[in-house]
Amino acid sequence: MGKKLLPNIEEKLKIMGKQIKMARLRRRLPIGLVAERAGISRASIYSVESGSPSVAMGIYASVLMALNGLDDDLLLIAKDDELGRKLQDLSLITPKRAPRQRK
Repeated sequence: MGKKLLPNIEEKLKIMGKQIKMARLRRRLPIGLVAERAGISRASIYSVESGSPSVAMGIYASVLMALNGLDDDLLLIAKDDELGRKLQDLSLITPKRAPRQRK
């Protein structure tokens, strides 16, 4: 077994799995068809839909792609990194210096 994840991360994976399952059901796509489109087993689809942390990120991406283009949602991850931008902006601020004196 791999490294134990923090409970809040496990909960987010479960939520993501439920959202993926609901997207599949809304599209009325059977698990077998999604598995075939994604090039993975039905068992892997069940793992994705349960939010299993042992599933590789690439499998999640393949399933999202198989759901007719939801893989573009991956581009939203960390897109608006507000804290990172603030930290970057702080490092860009240069201290003001006294004006140069002319000779």
